[in-house]
Amino acid sequence: MKTRKLIYGSMFAALLSLSACSSDNDPVDPIDDVTGGGENPTPVTPKALDLSNYDNGSGVMMQTFYWDVEPRFEWWINLSDKVVGWADAGIDRLWLPVATKGQSGGYSMGYDPSDYFDFGEYNQHGTVATRFGTREELESLISKAHDNNLEVIADIVINHNSGGGEEYNPYRDKNTYTLFNEENGNASGMFNRNFEDFYPNGVSDFDEGSLFYPEQNLDHNRERVQEWLWKNDNSVAKYYKNVMGFDGWRFDYVQGYEPWVIKEWMNAVGGFAVGENWDGNGANLAAWVEASGIPAFDFAAFYKMEEAFDRNDDLTYLEKDMLRKSNPEMAVTFVANHDTEKDSNEDNRIAKENKLKAYAYILTHDGYPTIFYSDYEDPAFQEQLKQLIAIHNSIATGEVEMLYVDKDEYIMKRNGTGNNPGLILYINTSGNNKRRETVTHWTSKKLMDYSRNSSFSPTTGADGLVSLEAPANSYSIYSIME
Repeated sequence: MKTRKLIYGSMFAALLSLSACSSDNDPVDPIDDVTGGGENPTPVTPKALDLSNYDNGSGVMMQTFYWDVEPRFEWWINLSDKVVGWADAGIDRLWLPVATKGQSGGYSMGYDPSDYFDFGEYNQHGTVATRFGTREELESLISKAHDNNLEVIADIVINHNSGGGEEYNPYRDKNTYTLFNEENGNASGMFNRNFEDFYPNGVSDFDEGSLFYPEQNLDHNRERVQEWLWKNDNSVAKYYKNVMGFDGWRFDYVQGYEPWVIKEWMNAVGGFAVGENWDGNGANLAAWVEASGIPAFDFAAFYKMEEAFDRNDDLTYLEKDMLRKSNPEMAVTFVANHDTEKDSNEDNRIAKENKLKAYAYILTHDGYPTIFYSDYEDPAFQEQLKQLIAIHNSIATGEVEMLYVDKDEYIMKRNGTGNNPGLILYINTSGNNKRRETVTHWTSKKLMDYSRNSSFSPTTGADGLVSLEAPANSYSIYSIME
């Protein structure tokens, strides 16, 4: 991902002074003034740019699961059938669910990890296969993804464990489920562990930061735990990379352990990585990525989109604090994930009717975007998401420049690079079509909406001014035509 500079301040104010709108309250006839910029109408047959000629080196990650996926035991096969289509659409990474056996066996989504080396080959917790399938099916999926130039990202849970046997724990003066061996939740026999490997122990006191399974919270200060997680040749990290073929990591619940853990893991094995730091404060996310050295999911951007499109119905919230704005190279943006979609709190999800506008936002701005499986597989969304991915991977490049924002209009420009023309995003959340005159970096150029939501096709003036249109409660993405 490229570093991009955000332009605000005096330039933003100057651009606002150039903007004018016909009427914020009245609907606009979408077929009048087809040239824009004050020119006379000229019949033109639109000819779109071939976006495949403008590969900007970007890609999009696919989250390949939702909570409690069905059918059980067939998920790896299901994903294998989709790999070619995803690759053709412009996806470059697949984020897989936790691939190893959890305490819930065939019902586990993997976030109750028991055996880090059981990918669906040992009979424990009531099943051989994981919820997603067998080890052989997983290896076939990874191989097919690699054959189609897709990286495969492993979901790693190294804060807490679950499903061990009961033993007396002298540090807690009671029995705890901290015994993991061949007979107790660790049939692979690799990384056997007991109460000494969890907080508290002979090395560390209680870990007050853990919210999940506090009695089975791994102590990363223990040398033995470090050896089994990332240092040894047969450690979890090196086994996942060198034996299973994973290319990177999605670190679950990073608030449960210190950032140095991730730095050491990454020094040992490398690859792409992103952390789940569920924090809506952009400054906190920025501090965490600085400390850990890896990108984070941009929960600040997620919550600002939720506020802008849902809770407050006010697009000025898109101008508030986000990781994407302070450090776009370290921001992994998203509209939905397995947790937000199962959460009953409406403030933790973006409503379906607003999702495409949110996807238009993350797929035109900087940051590395993620598509949620259930959204992509929704027939109402798929074709528009494919087009947004094509736009993202081609003309969504160059500096991000705000042109206009108010309660129901948002206009942003990507300035392009070299021969790449860039784009202008126009979001309209009102109930009417909107037009707004704005400045562009294109002079005397015919434009069209590459999102295909509007047929309005204006021409910029010699000064770059043009009137753009966004349909009611929708968006348009303009760029030049051939």
